[in-house]
Amino acid sequence: MAFAGEQCDLADMEQGAPESASAESPILGWLVHLFTAAGAVLAFLALLAIQDRDWRLALLWLAGALAIDSVDGTLARRLRVKTRVPGIDGDTLDLIVDYLNYVFVPTVLIWRAELVPAALALPLAALIQISALYDFARIDLKTEDNYFRGFPALWNVVAFYLFVTQLGQASGAIVIFAFAALTFAPVHFVHPFRVRDYGAWLPALAIAWAVATGALLWPDWSMAARTAWLAASTATALLLLALGFLRTIRSMRA
Repeated sequence: MAFAGEQCDLADMEQGAPESASAESPILGWLVHLFTAAGAVLAFLALLAIQDRDWRLALLWLAGALAIDSVDGTLARRLRVKTRVPGIDGDTLDLIVDYLNYVFVPTVLIWRAELVPAALALPLAALIQISALYDFARIDLKTEDNYFRGFPALWNVVAFYLFVTQLGQASGAIVIFAFAALTFAPVHFVHPFRVRDYGAWLPALAIAWAVATGALLWPDWSMAARTAWLAASTATALLLLALGFLRTIRSMRA
């Protein structure tokens, strides 16, 4: 799983960069930026799939964008991208691409796939956009130990579960209201690749979630296999949510 603003931690790496880093070739830096920018192309392809009412293909494109966002920040830090290409703000590039794939395209998918009541489709779309803009703009999005404050605008994940579970339009509306409210709530969500509280177990849990969740997009599973994958995906997702709420409890006690 990846989150908005993954590249925002570049400064941590650059503090230890040697003085000769400025003389390094910018090619690798441009390649990392191009890799990040490819997420915008995937967002466009997802929109085309939505236009064709191919919901699974749209979700696959969004999954590809999520995979890119999972690793581009690590590449940027290790290759000192901000030092190699100082004229390009990788933070801004990352946020633009993330907003497309985490918020805008999933909103269109929720609307066009009729996952919420038609009468509430426009208000809910507006609620998703406005709550996500608040999330993307806040300067205290992360705690010192890299937990997110409030729901981190993972509307691509919400759209995915609404589609694969087919909970119904009324339930879809309730889910959207709930997560939009959690955007402003004093609760924490775990960042699976930046939080250090659980060592290697946390990234392993996130990878297990990604495998089980991605498997649900395969259309030819038997009912038993599909149920097993959904159970695995839901269980790992709930564990990730629980770790965030444990952080909230620790904060309240402190």
